[in-house]
Amino acid sequence: LCFLFQLILATWEGGYNLQCQNLHSAGEADIRVAKVLWWYYFSKVIEFMDTIFFVLRKKSSQITFLHVYHHATMFNIWWCVLNWIPCGQSFFGPTLNSFIHVLMYSYYGLSVIPSMRKYLWWKKYLTQAQLIQFLLTIVHTLSAAVKPCGFPFGCLMFQSSYMATLVILFINFYIKTYRKAPSRTAVKETPATTEIKNGFHKDYFAAANGLQNNKKGQ
Repeated sequence: LCFLFQLILATWEGGYNLQCQNLHSAGEADIRVAKVLWWYYFSKVIEFMDTIFFVLRKKSSQITFLHVYHHATMFNIWWCVLNWIPCGQSFFGPTLNSFIHVLMYSYYGLSVIPSMRKYLWWKKYLTQAQLIQFLLTIVHTLSAAVKPCGFPFGCLMFQSSYMATLVILFINFYIKTYRKAPSRTAVKETPATTEIKNGFHKDYFAAANGLQNNKKGQ
């Protein structure tokens, strides 16, 4: 939530152009955005640690391709962003992503309250929101390529391509998770606390918080 407010305030006060913003015209606002994006990158380092903990705990079943691809690439890409394009057009994706994370963590916070679980019917819409986020980022990135303002063209093309891979992977995840009718056995075995976090299966959230499903051991 802090990232979201800081990015909105910095870009608003700096007069950022939503269609295309270069790296050097906003002065102090560019520095402020760069500082916020550094902390945003630091949060990706923390998220990347999830994979390491899975390996150390020998939870190989939870290390999916989507999990590793998403965390490993974000970790490395944002290192490059902070070194070469730490402000300007780079602000848009993190702003949207911060908003999506506010929704997701609100959902997870409510999910730990037993009396609230019956009202959490909208988990699949979190994945839909993520897909919309990726598509909007692609549109925003390409808008700077159509009407350039000095932001590096190669970075725009790379970001658009990367976002396209996330769209494909998350659509595949969505179809497998929500479009396939579950068998009767699966329905009986599925606990009431089934969660979807950051586009991953419930086991991702459960392992990350030490909430193991006791039914699996029975």
